[in-house]
Amino acid sequence: MDGVTWETYAEGLEDRLVDLHGRVHRGAYRAPPSRRVYIPKEDGGQRPLGIASLEDKILQRAVTDTILVPLYETEFLGFSYGFRPGRGTHNALDAVTVGVERRKVNWIVDADIRGFFDNLDRDHLVRMLGRRIGDTRVIRLITKWLNAGVMEGTDWSDTGKGTPQGAIVSACLANVYLHYVLDHWFQNEWRKRMAGGDTIIVRYADDFVCGFQDQSDAKRFLRDLGERLAHHGLELHPDKTRLIEFGRFARANRRKRGQGKPETFDFLGMTHFCEQTRKGGFRVGRKPSRKRVRRTLRRIKEALRMRWHDNRHETAKWLGRVINGWLNYYAVPGSSQCLQGFIYQCKRLLLRALRRRSQKDRTEWRDIDTLTAAHWPKASIRHPWPAQRLVV
Repeated sequence: MDGVTWETYAEGLEDRLVDLHGRVHRGAYRAPPSRRVYIPKEDGGQRPLGIASLEDKILQRAVTDTILVPLYETEFLGFSYGFRPGRGTHNALDAVTVGVERRKVNWIVDADIRGFFDNLDRDHLVRMLGRRIGDTRVIRLITKWLNAGVMEGTDWSDTGKGTPQGAIVSACLANVYLHYVLDHWFQNEWRKRMAGGDTIIVRYADDFVCGFQDQSDAKRFLRDLGERLAHHGLELHPDKTRLIEFGRFARANRRKRGQGKPETFDFLGMTHFCEQTRKGGFRVGRKPSRKRVRRTLRRIKEALRMRWHDNRHETAKWLGRVINGWLNYYAVPGSSQCLQGFIYQCKRLLLRALRRRSQKDRTEWRDIDTLTAAHWPKASIRHPWPAQRLVV
């Protein structure tokens, strides 16, 4: 943002940090605006990100790691998983699966908050922080970051709401905001006073899934949640928020009503569906979401086009590393068929790319099998069953 690199800042590092420390404690530090960049979203839109200056990154990391995280880790509830030490996406995915399988869940609320990072109310956030942080210098510094605005080219702007998505401190601030707006409210107020049956909730950053025993509870929750979010400057996305019948009785109930298979829902890149075990029991099935598969294959196709003239073994090694990263995330129990299908599509893309390098190229499928056997990982399951990992 400010044109200063880590190598440049490292020259006279100790003096620079002493000066930065002094400006912060005197209140003389001025937070520069973030640089606005955009990345593509799965729905075809663009997601705005805020890239902070180097000194801002240093300060935000220090405040997050030494103040916010130690302070709020004792406050955050167990069903909150996003951007917390020792917790990851697969912990959240396991919690959803085990919750649906072991609790009396018949209905799922698949909720989406529209433009959460762009629309959270800064005044509400500062008051929330003030409940636990007594040092006004910390509050003042965070307020400076919130009000610094963004630069797009040479134009500065500030909407007066939100926090830059992509900033180091924003992830923790988002957790604080949703802890009070959603988690604490659901756990200590709504669940105790309004719910008539069993309920579950799992949240990862601003993505969350709720399960209910009774449809009436699910509908009441959606109504109350909409009012709660509106009071704090947020709203549910009307096209991406759904109430679906899901659980151990969903298949039988829908069959009695003459309806089709139970609907599915996506959470953290995984499609969740109702599945029957070999013994006839209920199990939550999981597989890579169709959107993620298509997006990854499209990116692989574009990257292979840039590698047409590379050595075929180097290209195969590169694609093997990509597939290895894919398997590290998506190779969950029960997804073997989907993983094999993904690897087959990758083979087709590699074959097509090698053949298009020259009209005289005679690469055949057996050549692809030889390359992949030498450079690609095996499509084996890399994660334990959710119930096994959740109890560790």
